[in-house]
Amino acid sequence: MMNLNLYIKVIVTVVVCLLATSCGDDFLDRQPRDRIVSSNFYKTEKDAQQALVAVYDALQYQSSPGVSWAPMCTVLDILSDDALAGGSDANDGMQQQELNTYNCPTTNPIVHSIWLKNYTGIYRANLFLEVIGDIEASEEFKKRTIAEVKFMRAYFYLELVRCFENIPLLTATISGPSEYSQTQNDPNEVYAQIFQDLQDAAADLPTSVPSNELGRITKWAAQGLLARAYVFHKGVYGTQLSTSQGQVDDTYVLAQLEDIIQNGGFMLLEDFSQNFRLAGEFGTESIFEISHGDSPAWWDWGYLRGGEGNLAAQMQGPRVTGSENWDRGWSFAPVTEQLYQLLDGDGRLDGTIVTENQLDGNLVKGYQHTGYYSRKYTSDAEHWGSDGQFEHNRTCNYRILRYSDILLMAAELGSSNGQQYFDMVRARAGMPSIPLNEDNLFEERHREFALEGIRYFDVVRRGESYANSELTSNNERGQFYEGDQQIFEHTYDPSKRGFLPIPQTEIDLSNGVFLQNVGY
Repeated sequence: MMNLNLYIKVIVTVVVCLLATSCGDDFLDRQPRDRIVSSNFYKTEKDAQQALVAVYDALQYQSSPGVSWAPMCTVLDILSDDALAGGSDANDGMQQQELNTYNCPTTNPIVHSIWLKNYTGIYRANLFLEVIGDIEASEEFKKRTIAEVKFMRAYFYLELVRCFENIPLLTATISGPSEYSQTQNDPNEVYAQIFQDLQDAAADLPTSVPSNELGRITKWAAQGLLARAYVFHKGVYGTQLSTSQGQVDDTYVLAQLEDIIQNGGFMLLEDFSQNFRLAGEFGTESIFEISHGDSPAWWDWGYLRGGEGNLAAQMQGPRVTGSENWDRGWSFAPVTEQLYQLLDGDGRLDGTIVTENQLDGNLVKGYQHTGYYSRKYTSDAEHWGSDGQFEHNRTCNYRILRYSDILLMAAELGSSNGQQYFDMVRARAGMPSIPLNEDNLFEERHREFALEGIRYFDVVRRGESYANSELTSNNERGQFYEGDQQIFEHTYDPSKRGFLPIPQTEIDLSNGVFLQNVGY
């Protein structure tokens, strides 16, 4: 699917690329297959299993063919106050700089890639849900896989609605020309569908998966993602929504979080930094993460999404050669002095940021050099692929939901144990107890989730005045910064309310049906 409208117009002959999304013997370990016409494919449980993998595969996409590389973690960190654009020079990072300065044109290819990736996933999810009923498979298989696909559809829609706000809500594939023209839905309708999908998913998902199915979705992931969607919607819109199960409000969502805390069996890792080491993958703190790996080894620069590696780790790693510990990252999203100072004295500093003084080998300083790099997703030796083009095979998983997030969201929504949950997160970082209030809570979220693609939406959901104060950077400079001061300056634009532009290509193809977001 090259864009939403073209996908609609070729729906009856759409081809699904069934690619692997993990490594080793895990559930998602599937060798790539040739293209198979969907109308002739879905017949047996084995076929459905491959179709399910195709939906999972879209979770892992970080680029769109012929458009741009857009790992969400990197994009959201650049939009936040934790990182700049970076790259080798101003031209290399031009598309990222448009995001970093909040002067993003409607033709930005990174923005378009986010749109395409998620609607690809939504199409595959909708098609799966339409055909699974007629497939020769056990009811147990159908029940579980339907729940997994509804979770993923909710995930794709959450990325879209938080980034673009005004999007089409498609819960079925397009059946013919009369349905080609789709309008943008009220965002409340999209959030209501997200909540409904996640409730449906949680009811039928298992509470755990065996070791050979690592990467598959559980009930806890559905409940946790619902909470994440809820707190953003509440902050931005301040309204209550209902589903077939009733009103989704603080009481309901808090009950989902408390269920995870009391019954999920999760624990904070003693060492914070282990969350982002190979040993911490699918560990006791991990509620949901997207698998990345180096099997099968990938070489193709023309089709990056075919590989399994974590592109964020490649993009954000330092440009170091001649080292046994680092290997040729691209220095995008250099970390700000502001974040380093926030974490100075915090036990999470070393697990979050690498300084230039900690690097061996030969460091080439890129554009907007600050001297700081992400430690969570980086080009370190532990995450080098064993084969293939090294840029395509970084092996670190993308952590989406950690147990610490569950604890802090429960504290935010008024749990009677809120202070205890808050203190647990701080104590793990060697920080003393302080009163639980809104400002302290959001600062704690900033410290805990820095460089995980969470900070930007946390800022936006607190309102435009707060976002303007946090995301505007003037006259800020650190000890390692190189370059004219003006290249480090950026001013947030409150008129856009934190949303990205609807891609111009999609507006053009809609024949005037799509309206551009305010401020663009």
